[in-house]
Amino acid sequence: MGSSVKLLALTDVAAVYDHIIVALRGVTLEVGQGSVVALLGANGAGKSTTLKGIAGLLEADGGAVTAGRIVFDGEDITRSPARTLVRRGVVQVLEGRHCFPHLSVEENLLTGALSRGGARPHLRRELDRIYGYFPRLTKLRRQASGFISGGEQQMLAIGRALLAKPRLVLLDEPSMGLAPQIVEEIFRIVKTLNREEGVSFLLAEQNADMALRHADQAYVLENGRVALEGQAAELATRADVRAFYLGLGRHEPPARTDLPGPALAAPPRS
Repeated sequence: MGSSVKLLALTDVAAVYDHIIVALRGVTLEVGQGSVVALLGANGAGKSTTLKGIAGLLEADGGAVTAGRIVFDGEDITRSPARTLVRRGVVQVLEGRHCFPHLSVEENLLTGALSRGGARPHLRRELDRIYGYFPRLTKLRRQASGFISGGEQQMLAIGRALLAKPRLVLLDEPSMGLAPQIVEEIFRIVKTLNREEGVSFLLAEQNADMALRHADQAYVLENGRVALEGQAAELATRADVRAFYLGLGRHEPPARTDLPGPALAAPPRS
């Protein structure tokens, strides 16, 4: 369970793509120090946009944060470039893993340490630490990453992020395209890293049932707004939330008080 100390806070954040497509509409959320927070919602709800806005990566995708504030560890990072944020400890694992296919597993891992440098003996210890969390990667260290499985690539992407010594990992759709047993293994590793190393996670996920089982807090995005928020364990037991957002049965949408007017059309990007 994370502490009550705020590590990350978004306040009324709005974002657009191509100057006209509204993707986020007043998103407010918090991530406590040492916590795992799930960001749930359907495709197009704004999950990936939220993570990229925090990580300073929206501009590369034709987007921009147009309103609100993003504060990390007490400092406003709303306009900070990605390279600065990585050095400060904010690291994103993008949807789709994005490993370098022609580099070996170990070479991919080492790219995660480029932002902070470090002596070679120190890096060797760091690599051994990562292999300890991801034993599947140990025997694959010399294998080109383009020839390992999707689950192994996801583990590699998380391990690469950890070599940057993050305080906050933004994890985008870690379960996408993976077998259920591999998804379970990845979420167990995330929880272990959180518990043993104090790394905070904000993870965007469509597999809401899995995310709620491993998170401390959860926010549900709908049409670029926060529709629901609360303790993950509590949301997971609510019949209306499970029916409407997890697809388990039929139920009317949960009561919402956050939207001042009629819902707007969902943006085409997530």
